[in-house]
Amino acid sequence: MFHGSDHMENIDGYLMKYTNLVTGWQYRFFVLNNEAGLLEYFVNEQSRPQKPRGMLPLAGAVISPSDEDSHTFTVNAISGEQYKLRATDAKERQHWVSRLQICTQHHTEALGKVRQWVCWRAFEHILKWELIPLPPLSQEQEDIDADDEVEDSFSDKEEDLGAVEEERSVILHLLSQLKLGMDLTRVVLPTFILEKRSLLEMYADFMSHPDLFVAITDGSSPEDRMVRFVEYYLTSFHEGRKGAIAKKPYNPIIGETFHCSWKVPRQPEAFKEPSQGSPDPAASQDPYQVRFVAEQVSHHPPVSGFYAECQERRMCVNTHVWTKSKFMGMSIGVSMIGEGCLNLLEHDEEYTFTLPCAYARSILTVPWVELGGKVNITCAKSGYSSVITFQTKPFYGGKLHKVTAEVKHNPTNAVVCRVQGEWNGVLEFSYTSGETKVVDVTKLPVTRKQVRPIEKQGPTESRRLWQHVTEYLRQKDIDKATEHKRILEERQRTEERHRAETETPWRTRYFDREGEGWVYQKPLWKNSAFKS
Repeated sequence: MFHGSDHMENIDGYLMKYTNLVTGWQYRFFVLNNEAGLLEYFVNEQSRPQKPRGMLPLAGAVISPSDEDSHTFTVNAISGEQYKLRATDAKERQHWVSRLQICTQHHTEALGKVRQWVCWRAFEHILKWELIPLPPLSQEQEDIDADDEVEDSFSDKEEDLGAVEEERSVILHLLSQLKLGMDLTRVVLPTFILEKRSLLEMYADFMSHPDLFVAITDGSSPEDRMVRFVEYYLTSFHEGRKGAIAKKPYNPIIGETFHCSWKVPRQPEAFKEPSQGSPDPAASQDPYQVRFVAEQVSHHPPVSGFYAECQERRMCVNTHVWTKSKFMGMSIGVSMIGEGCLNLLEHDEEYTFTLPCAYARSILTVPWVELGGKVNITCAKSGYSSVITFQTKPFYGGKLHKVTAEVKHNPTNAVVCRVQGEWNGVLEFSYTSGETKVVDVTKLPVTRKQVRPIEKQGPTESRRLWQHVTEYLRQKDIDKATEHKRILEERQRTEERHRAETETPWRTRYFDREGEGWVYQKPLWKNSAFKS
């Protein structure tokens, strides 16, 4: 029960407060002191004349309804201290949240003109989301010379929390401007929490186990090939993240591209066992090559297309992804809307698949990535399918990063393989034969991609386009990184205005629109030399 009516009047009442896993939730009597800008609590109403058991200053705080249920909400002070609270119902939660937000806004504004100027200087670039700009593009495909590619030496891990800690007030102020469920397509996070790579390159990093990719087509049966694809799929997400800290890749500009490749040694199993003292036949042969190209094909909505192929193994994969993000209180949720299609031309099989949702959790403290949702993989020709479930952590208790999967033969409804474990840890595959297989994704060998040096890249390729922002982020010069990002944004606006004024439609370079998706212009399945 709560008391108080006027929007700036002090209110009070009982709420449940989460303490820890041992103590759990406890009823406490809370008082919103509007004049002092404090949220105070007492053991009970009778102890109110005494000193409060605890209090949080509300200036600069963020009040966030939980996305777990309709009763819970959090109060996050600028100091980093947090109260997890639960009302008796959704109506009471809304009453407390709205009163707390009004009080917070009032006292945040009273912090002083100097602090406001510092915050808003940083937010000039945050609350205006424009995808980064482009010089005019040639519309012809560019031939990439594989001889120019060298092993990638870029190995920055995103572990530095210093900038995030120093700019906590900036993040808090940004979050106070957002509403629960708000579409973040036009909102960008501050420069200091950007990753040092484009989203297009992040998609390439999901291919860091190309040996598992090319091994899919080695499967001796449709069942084996589906299980191999599930194994490859589940092991791809761990290396796609750069370190444990959740940071945001550069949002690609329309027309931005990324090219790379991987060299995959041929497996000795394909040959006879060499006699003692003789060389390994596989070692003497050229490795397979997996080539990758990505392009930002749309601005609104933001859609990326990417394609990878191994010509020697007659296999390729084409994917388009629309990244749609929304604010969820203390999390940011990103839906990866789209579909991929793996083609194994040797077996005349197509595998369609979807992608999980991603969440940046604990964005005020140590942000981390979580995957959630169901993924479907189907092969119409063989009748095999798989459902993969990425499980999000419960509000309290439970394990992180859990995933389960099963492979089923649809005509007989028989489950032939089950998987359980963590997508960034140990996965256990159990087969109907009773056999099991354990895969530790943290111990899988990572194949470094081959990338051309920046001086040999085109002006709209990711690393060349973002080179100055990346360099200043490495130097921890946030002001200069932000300035170079702003220059790119201004160029983007100029290009957009010019196309609008001249009624010039945007033309993609490597991908064509087909129905609801985007398809690479020269895929292997359209090449008669690889179909036969």
